[in-house]
Amino acid sequence: MQHHFRCLAALLGAAILVTACGGEKETGGKEAAKSFADLEAFPSTYALEQSKPVIIRNATVLTGTGERLDNADLVLEDGRIAKIGDKLRAPRNALEIDANGKWVTPGLVDVHSHLGNYPAPSIESSQDGNEMTSPNTAEVWTEHSVWTQDPQFTLALAGGVTTLQILPGSANLFGGRSVTLKNVPGRSVQDMKFPGAPYGLKMACGENPKRVYGGKGTAPSTRMGNVAGYRNAWLEASRYKDKWEKYWDKGGEAPERNLQLETLAGVLNGEILVHNHCYRGEEMAIMMDIAEEFDFEITAFHHAVEAYKVADLLAEQGVCAAMWADWWGFKHEAFDMTEANIAIVDQSGACAMIHSDSAIGIQHLNEEVAKAMTAGQRAGFDIKPEHAVIWMTLNPAKALGVAEETGSIEKGKMADIVLWSGNPFSVYSKAEKVFIDGELMFDRDDPARQPHSDFELGILNPEGERS
Repeated sequence: MQHHFRCLAALLGAAILVTACGGEKETGGKEAAKSFADLEAFPSTYALEQSKPVIIRNATVLTGTGERLDNADLVLEDGRIAKIGDKLRAPRNALEIDANGKWVTPGLVDVHSHLGNYPAPSIESSQDGNEMTSPNTAEVWTEHSVWTQDPQFTLALAGGVTTLQILPGSANLFGGRSVTLKNVPGRSVQDMKFPGAPYGLKMACGENPKRVYGGKGTAPSTRMGNVAGYRNAWLEASRYKDKWEKYWDKGGEAPERNLQLETLAGVLNGEILVHNHCYRGEEMAIMMDIAEEFDFEITAFHHAVEAYKVADLLAEQGVCAAMWADWWGFKHEAFDMTEANIAIVDQSGACAMIHSDSAIGIQHLNEEVAKAMTAGQRAGFDIKPEHAVIWMTLNPAKALGVAEETGSIEKGKMADIVLWSGNPFSVYSKAEKVFIDGELMFDRDDPARQPHSDFELGILNPEGERS
């Protein structure tokens, strides 16, 4: 049954047919799956047992679709959002929660994290996020560095984060594939992989790659060297894609596989999403020009300190921007910042969101959104909580290609839900209960529902305090 669920998820999430899911072979032994993404190479084994239905009563609900519902009830059943309304009837044997005075949001989604790749404790032997051996390491997959015992996952859960993307670092022009995870305990990274979520490709422009490789006396050492490196790689990937498509169409001898070019061809094929570390406005414009030249799409610019300068271009091109609320000035390309950055991009009609890039920041995404919302209001924009919540839920889910499943409170979606002690944009509010697929994964009032990784055993006493 689990096998069939994974295959269905792959079909729906990536819109490709994988022969491991029962697809037939074409003549000549060619598989019907004409895919470079290869979702079944390391398939998701994510599964969460369902214990009992849940009904949350009398809550203030921010749906993540722009609505605020007062005194609303919410029913979670079979891992999904079953009902939203007033005075709903509780399913049989349901866990009933009176949320009077409390607020409910969708589970938080962090589009930019390095948990597991830069785990705690922070020691050199476990720093596995940057493969700094070549400007192009598109062949590496970040999931193969994720340490699932990283105790920072559960700290993020306590902050309401239910879904997160783990990215390679930004040392390279092409850093490798990202992976999207559900924030649940897992023995292997495959136990955490979001079913059917498309892979991402981490790219980086600007200072980081030119500093890393220019410092070694190799290319690139300038921003123009960066751009030449991208264009040469896309030229090679285009030829690789053409060879495989010719083989799929006409048969003959299969081309030799190349893991690096396979990932880039997956972008050109529309199966793998580009997540681009980029600070400066004119560099984002250049990257969009490169995408147009080679006929691919950029899903999101990350960090995007100067996104406000090109907000209209982002809106026209349908490119998201993942930004900080007020983290800036730590290097030259991060200097020209406005705290209204997120609000300006949002009000321009582009897809705006918060992101962490920090094991501490991921625990406080609601507070970061509160700061960005307040900065926007000071700049003269009318931004209400029911809209700002989208910056940490639905928009990052869209950027990860999983918005059909999570990111908003709508009937039929995954029951990824956070119950807050009050308005989530108050510094005094905390995530009290966090549900993933309808299961209570964190409860601030119940130590038995405050998971710890195996790594912490012997470090924490039974009450969860340091020994």
